[in-house]
Amino acid sequence: MKALSCDVLVIGGGPAGLAAAVSAREAGAEEIILLERNNELGGILPQCIHTGFGVRVFGQDLSGPEYAWRWIRRAREADLRLLSETMVLSLSPERRVIATNSRDGLLEISARAIVLAMGCRERPRGALSIPGTRPAGVYTAGTAQRLVNIEGYMPGERFVILGSGDIGMIMARRLTLEGATVVEVLEIQPYLSGLRRNLVQCIRDFGIPLSLCTTVTEVRGRDRVEAVVASQVDAQWRPIAGTERIIPCDTLLLSVGLIPENEISRMAGVPIDPVTGGPYVDQDFSTRLPGIYAAGNVVHVYDLVDDVTESALRAGRCAARFAQQGTKERGPGVRTEAGENVRYVVPHTLYAEALAEEPITLHLRVRQPIERAVRLEATLGGRVLASRRLRYVRPGEMASLVLPSEAAPHLAAAREGDALRIRVIA
Repeated sequence: MKALSCDVLVIGGGPAGLAAAVSAREAGAEEIILLERNNELGGILPQCIHTGFGVRVFGQDLSGPEYAWRWIRRAREADLRLLSETMVLSLSPERRVIATNSRDGLLEISARAIVLAMGCRERPRGALSIPGTRPAGVYTAGTAQRLVNIEGYMPGERFVILGSGDIGMIMARRLTLEGATVVEVLEIQPYLSGLRRNLVQCIRDFGIPLSLCTTVTEVRGRDRVEAVVASQVDAQWRPIAGTERIIPCDTLLLSVGLIPENEISRMAGVPIDPVTGGPYVDQDFSTRLPGIYAAGNVVHVYDLVDDVTESALRAGRCAARFAQQGTKERGPGVRTEAGENVRYVVPHTLYAEALAEEPITLHLRVRQPIERAVRLEATLGGRVLASRRLRYVRPGEMASLVLPSEAAPHLAAAREGDALRIRVIA
C-alpha cells in the first residue's frame, strides 16, 4: 500500500472540489491532493452545455463546460496533485483515507484537513415505488442529459417527464430542440420544484404542458415503455380514483429531486442533518468532526453553481487554516433554527468570533410558496438581528439572509440553549 500525506485533501473534482482546492492553495496550504472517481474533472458540468453559469463568480454567462474548464485550468496552474479515476474506499475520523486507482493500487492518505465535495446524486425510480413493469426507457434526467450531450445518443422519441426539477425542465427544452416530442411534464406538488426561469425558458416558451398535483401511477410496456398512467393526487400525495389517464410514450424521465452524496461522510461518523441530507456545518463549513469540512451540494442542494463555488472557497480557505494552525478555541456556538415556513437553514451553527470578522450568509428553503411580499427575519432572544424583504418565496428557489458583523456581540452574549431563529413573515 502506497502511503501519502498532505495538508489538505479534497474528495471530489466537481466545481466545489476544484474551488476548494484552489482556495486552499491561495490560503497557504502547500501539499494539496484532490481525488476524483471519474476520468475527467468538472463533475456534472461537462454535460451541462446550456448557459447560466458564472454570472456572479466570473461576471460572464458561461456554459457548464466553460465554467468547469476555468476551474480546471486554475487547479492545474496552482500545481495541485490531481488524482482522477481514484475511488475512496474509507474515511476515518482521524482524517485517514484509503483510496484506489489503476496506477497506484491502494493508497493510504493522511491529511491535516479534509474537504468533502462529493456533490449530489439523482433520486432513482427505486425510491419512488412506481407500480408497473420494468421495461427499457426509464431514465433519470441527468442520465438522459449525458446520453444526449456527451454520448450523442437520443434515448427516445416521445417523452413524459416526472418532476419539475431544473434538470428535467432543461432536458424538456433540449429534447425538443433535438426533434423529440415532450408530451407533458408531471409534478406531484402543487408548485414548481425548480427555478421559475426554467419554467419560462424551457417549458412555456416551447409550449410543453405542465400538470401540477399529478404523478405517474403505472408504467406500461414489456420490452420498452409504451405508456404511463398519470393520476391526480390529493394533499397527502395519494392518487385520486377516477382521475387516471393513459399517456402514450416510449420514454419516462425522472426529475424528482437530488440527494447529497454522503456515504463517505457517514463512514467517518460525520453527523448528518436528516432534513438536508448533508453534514451539520458551521459558518466555516466545518463539520462536527475537527478538521473535516464540507462544501457545495454535499451539504445541501444549491440552485446555482455560483453558490456552490462560494461555499467551497470558504471551506477550502478554512481547511488550509486548520491544517496550518490546528483547532482554534472558540466560545460556545449559537445554533440556527428553522421558524415559520422555513424548512431548514444552513449553516447550522454560528460563532461570534467568526461573525465579528465578516458577515455570514444564511441559506434557507421555505416549506410553502408565498406569491406576495414577505420578510425574512432572524431573531435571537426576541431581538431582530437581520431582516430582508422579498417579493415572494418558493420551495424551489433558495433564499438567503446576510447576518451583519454588528450582530456578533449578541451572539457572544447568547445563553446556552438560545437559537438564532429564522422565519418568514407574510
